[in-house]
Amino acid sequence: MIKQYIQQALAGLRQQPVISGVSIAGTALAIFLIMLVVMTEQVRTAPFAPESARDRFLHARYASLANKNWGTGTSNGPMSLQTARRWYASLPDLETATIYLSGVVSIPVNLPGQPSVEVDLRETDDRFWHVFDFAFLAGKPYDQATFDAGVPVAVLTASVARRLFGTLDCIGQTFLLAHAPYRVCGVVRDVSTLADTSYAMMWAPFTASKTTSMAWNDNLMGVFSVTLLAKSRADFARIKQDANRRMDELNQALEAQGYAYIGRNRPYTQEEQVVTHGANNQPNLGAARRRQWVVFLILLIVPAINLSSITQSRLRQRVAEIGVRRAFGSTRTELMFQLIGESLVTTLLAGLAGLLLSVGFAYVAGPLLFAQPFSNVFNPPMVDGAILLHASTFLWALLFCFLLNLLSSALPAWRASRISIVNALGGKV
Repeated sequence: MIKQYIQQALAGLRQQPVISGVSIAGTALAIFLIMLVVMTEQVRTAPFAPESARDRFLHARYASLANKNWGTGTSNGPMSLQTARRWYASLPDLETATIYLSGVVSIPVNLPGQPSVEVDLRETDDRFWHVFDFAFLAGKPYDQATFDAGVPVAVLTASVARRLFGTLDCIGQTFLLAHAPYRVCGVVRDVSTLADTSYAMMWAPFTASKTTSMAWNDNLMGVFSVTLLAKSRADFARIKQDANRRMDELNQALEAQGYAYIGRNRPYTQEEQVVTHGANNQPNLGAARRRQWVVFLILLIVPAINLSSITQSRLRQRVAEIGVRRAFGSTRTELMFQLIGESLVTTLLAGLAGLLLSVGFAYVAGPLLFAQPFSNVFNPPMVDGAILLHASTFLWALLFCFLLNLLSSALPAWRASRISIVNALGGKV
């Protein structure tokens, strides 16, 4: 049956090359636009190295603090190291948790006597390397003993290592980080800025700098964020409950000072994190999903209306064929599904073309398409096949091909199946 539909669809394409070409081009363009929207959303939530465990991440990027003397005002932003450790680091039911500088900082690095270059630095703890799966090309990450001792070491990306030393074989070499000597302990593959939680060009323990002392509001707010790695998504609800209990304990201890943390349902899943706007707003995941589906519907319905007219025109030229099928015993239901099936073959061919076009365009125009607003990093977004192509990408493409086919061919096929046998054999619509 499927083979027959494919043969009939290909025969119809050859018989009406102009109309078929317009139909395929229109379908391919619709899938191209939809898949671009899908991919721009996927790169923010789908797992890829070094954030391959995004489906198990819970983020506490910011905290919100109130004070009885501030009225309705609140302080919103990263936490102090003390708060991050007391609130999140020792929660039960976790695989592990990492504390790191909330954003990257641009900082000069150089070899003694050489001109400096600016790099994006992120300061972290040693657990950072257990949450994110970096590809080490040389050396290894700093461990707990090195972190606790505040040893000035750093992990470099391959591009920074080549720029400073001309080679990846630089483990143990010394360089100057903001004029302070640091030693290279590891080199990793370059990281895309799309991995915004783990991205940097260089990583160093925050215990080796003065970052730990950066705090305000009586050492409650500061410059640190936390990412929790759950053992399973099934643990998310329990982890959030534990985080709320820990917040209540902190608020009881701070009551005499007039302070109180505001939870805002933190920590957030990866999907919640990417739809959060600002530190003082709680994400509305339902509204974000509804907006996304409205965009998809618009991108589906508009081309479907045009393709429906083209499909109707093609079926009008096949009225006699429809009459013959009816004369030889095809029921109206069978005929309608046959016509929809033939149209689906054409839609899938065009959908494949649209998917390939969208992937190619995203790969070539990645720096423009995936540019991040308010970004202060030196590198443009870097995309590759591992970031763009997931099993879900193909499933989304198939789903939209199927929906577009139904929207554009169901009504014309139903009308064609309702033509009487006599009129159809006579070529009358």
